[in-house]
Amino acid sequence: MRIVLMLMMVLALASGAVAQETPEPNTDIQPLAQPPEPEAAMTMSRLAEIVRALDPDVIARGPALEFTLDDIPIVVIADPRADRMRAMVPIASTEGLSESDLLRMMQANFDAALDARYAVAHGRLWGVFIHPLSPLKKDQFLSGLVQTITVAKTYGNAYTGGAAIFGGGDTGNIYRELLQDLRKKGEAL
Repeated sequence: MRIVLMLMMVLALASGAVAQETPEPNTDIQPLAQPPEPEAAMTMSRLAEIVRALDPDVIARGPALEFTLDDIPIVVIADPRADRMRAMVPIASTEGLSESDLLRMMQANFDAALDARYAVAHGRLWGVFIHPLSPLKKDQFLSGLVQTITVAKTYGNAYTGGAAIFGGGDTGNIYRELLQDLRKKGEAL
């Protein structure tokens, strides 16, 4: 009985205290941050702006943009009607490619080349990044360029796109630095 009386007193005091207290309005509430503006659909002209920020010496030839990054020649071709784009890096002639070379590239396309791919066309081995044009975001494009350059540079040894490298070596940092450099060049866009 004593416990019940004590509980009733505590409840009475608590409810009285609550009834007497009026919370002060909180003036420290900040408005919610606005979500970032979504990027506009990628177009040929936007793609050209991004490439021009990366290499001011870019050459435009119809639907193609030819430029150089990290001493690697790159060709980007876009077809707005098909809503596709392709970044390509020449690697080597297909003459002399062995069956084991082709098998190794197919394995890399499955797990290590990531968004870039090894491809063969017109008697040439290429590193390529292929993506629908309109939904392509600037950072996706930059990452695709880095991966395409990387598959070209690592052909014959690591066969990797470079973004997911396991181990404690230097390779991951080298590719991250290249991506950061490209992002800095394209920040104004």
